[in-house]
Amino acid sequence: MNINLHFDCLSGISGDMTLGALIDLGVDPDLIRTGLASLNVADLKLHVDDVKKCGFRATHIRVEHPEQKAHRHLHHIEAMIDAADAISDGAKTLARRIFQCIGEAEAKVHGCDLRKVHFHEVGAVDSIADIVGVAIAIDALGIDSVTSSAIPTGTGSITIDHGRVAVPAPATVEILTGVPLAYCEIESELTTPTGAAIIKTLASSFGPAPAMTPHRVGYGAGTRDLPGQANVLRVTMGQLPEAASDPGQIETDRVTLLETNIDDATAEQLADVTERLMRAGALDVWQTPCVMKKGRLASVVSVLCGGSKAATMQSILFQHTSTIGIRRQILERAKLARQAVEIETAYGPAQGKVVTLPDGEKRFSLEDDEAKRLSRSSGKSTAEMQREAVLAWSQQQPE
Repeated sequence: MNINLHFDCLSGISGDMTLGALIDLGVDPDLIRTGLASLNVADLKLHVDDVKKCGFRATHIRVEHPEQKAHRHLHHIEAMIDAADAISDGAKTLARRIFQCIGEAEAKVHGCDLRKVHFHEVGAVDSIADIVGVAIAIDALGIDSVTSSAIPTGTGSITIDHGRVAVPAPATVEILTGVPLAYCEIESELTTPTGAAIIKTLASSFGPAPAMTPHRVGYGAGTRDLPGQANVLRVTMGQLPEAASDPGQIETDRVTLLETNIDDATAEQLADVTERLMRAGALDVWQTPCVMKKGRLASVVSVLCGGSKAATMQSILFQHTSTIGIRRQILERAKLARQAVEIETAYGPAQGKVVTLPDGEKRFSLEDDEAKRLSRSSGKSTAEMQREAVLAWSQQQPE
């Protein structure tokens, strides 16, 4: 049986929302309290309450402790965790990984050595309690994998120890590099550095919920009330089907699709713009014949790219075609996990990629440029080179 947790972060994610959702899933609050007490923070209390957000019940977490002004370094927090005798080794390891994630982001944002990073807001006792509490809860649940929706960060600005900054805060956006973000116009900090580090550390993939049989659902409440939606984090615990027992084999991301209709370009001109788009970083470019108004024959030029490349692709289309309008869509994409490999062939080393299918089977393909290179040196066709490379790869696999 493979148990997965899926985080639905419609209203963002924070440490207290995560801990509340995990307790709502069934983790004993007293287990968390016992672990937190062993951190030896004086008068630390964990309050667990049922609340309603926009009419929906959820678990709200509040950490009570005397006010503290101290700014901690990473090694101070790690020492607290290591000395806690009521926390399992697995939970300690996870808590340290989450704090390491935050520390590396803070070090980059502030341009300093990791050992010299001051944990300001995240070094506060309530954030330490949230992170350590989440680590204890995850360890107690004994889950096998974690997936998550795309992450909304909110908009606007907030005030932190370093002054007023745009949302998401600098550390949050640094932590979330490589993580798909969800569009959101709500003027509030929906995702905190603590929440970002928790989900970045836990989740193996981001996107729609995987196919699974739900067992339990937990809801963790944020403190603020949001306009038009419940400020809650939903975490679903369920069993993955056997064929999807490793969700890391199927990765998800978000891409941009640009499309425009061209009715006055030659094939050579379209080939030129395709080459320019690919050189600039497009994931793929293709053309589809179409019939426009008044019976005009045309081609739909489609460009698939990462969101950060969309403006560049758009500029190339406007500059090197006659288009006066470009359609844009944001798409969720599922793709097989892949790995670049080098194999030995009868004609020398060659580069290819290996993808892992949902059932765990692996498949190799030779890169097209490599097939052409080997074809030129061997005198054989590219198709023959592909077949020989697949055979060479299969023979080089361990039994």
